[in-house]
Amino acid sequence: MAESGQIPTMVEKEIGAGGPGFVAESDSLQIELDDVAPTLPEGIELDTGEQMEVVAEPYNHEANLAEVMEDGVLASIASDLQSKVKEDLESRQDWEEAIAKGLNLLGINYEDRSDPFLGASGVTHPLLSEATTQFQSQAYKEMLPSGGPVKTQILGVATKETEDQAQRIKDYMNYQITEVMEEYDQDTDQMLFYLPLTGSTFKKVYFDPTKQRAISKFVPAEDLIVPYSASDIRTAERVTHMVRMSFNDIRKLQVAGVYKDVELSTTDTGDDEGAIQETTDELQGLHPNYSDDSYTLLEVHVDLDLEGFEDLDSQGQPSGIMLPYIVTIDQGSNKVLSVVRNFREQDPLKRKRQYFVHFKFLPGFGFYGFGLLHTIGGLSRAATSILRQLIDAGT
Repeated sequence: MAESGQIPTMVEKEIGAGGPGFVAESDSLQIELDDVAPTLPEGIELDTGEQMEVVAEPYNHEANLAEVMEDGVLASIASDLQSKVKEDLESRQDWEEAIAKGLNLLGINYEDRSDPFLGASGVTHPLLSEATTQFQSQAYKEMLPSGGPVKTQILGVATKETEDQAQRIKDYMNYQITEVMEEYDQDTDQMLFYLPLTGSTFKKVYFDPTKQRAISKFVPAEDLIVPYSASDIRTAERVTHMVRMSFNDIRKLQVAGVYKDVELSTTDTGDDEGAIQETTDELQGLHPNYSDDSYTLLEVHVDLDLEGFEDLDSQGQPSGIMLPYIVTIDQGSNKVLSVVRNFREQDPLKRKRQYFVHFKFLPGFGFYGFGLLHTIGGLSRAATSILRQLIDAGT
């Protein structure tokens, strides 16, 4: 792996108005004894000149803050983040088009040509596809060996106890990855084919509250959006994961209290497809299903200074420092589904938790890496052109 990441913990508790994590508007609740005295049992008297204070419990740290935030504030957050994500997409438009053109060099589909004559050869040289397949097969054996992908190392002096502990950890982690995390093998296999082509791929590692287990999911580079100024995944001011989910999956999260129960709006599949997605659909012979009830969610990992949840200094006053949050927005209806804190409750520095691991084929000049499309794409085009000329000349 290019980077290592811990498995973060997402929202696991159901919340709602009056449920776990709910809090009253004020920090403390004052109850006048004059109002409760008539209901006291006979023989019990209280001094009506005093007040009884009942302190309300604070918000659950993992709570969905969208449940208690005003609709106007949520609408403002959604509108602001949507516009920024749109700018991030526009800044990498040329990168997407270059990748989309390069994918045609794989030669998956035979091209029917009528130039320079009807029936001219449309064959594609297999240079790029062969190099991609060789990398994928070699990398798969290294990252997913028969003994399991996890190895342990003892720091310091090795003892019988530490060696036994290291072996138990190794066996348990390999069991989790190879048996419990069902998607790990196939997602890694697919990622290793995608990586040498585009130069950058991602893994999203998190805890799924509906499956109640850790997830390590492959995320294509076109589905992870970062600002133009980003240099790496850890220091990016904003990371947006474009998630496509069915209505039933979203409803499960709403019932579990992870997402706010709001009315959604389906996204027009033909409008939100990027150049890369359109090319891959064409290569596979697929077409968008406009009757599908899929929704596009924007999961934005960003720093915000939310009113009522500000960072406090040593004097208990707002410091003005923005804290890490994860804001999930339904792209079709522009409604916020969840706002959750993205730092650990025990962390005094409130550092952002990392959900994404960035894999690079070759280090590039900026955030994205270089792949075979960039290094031998021109050679592949030349080899294809020469091969077609030889076949056409023989014809």
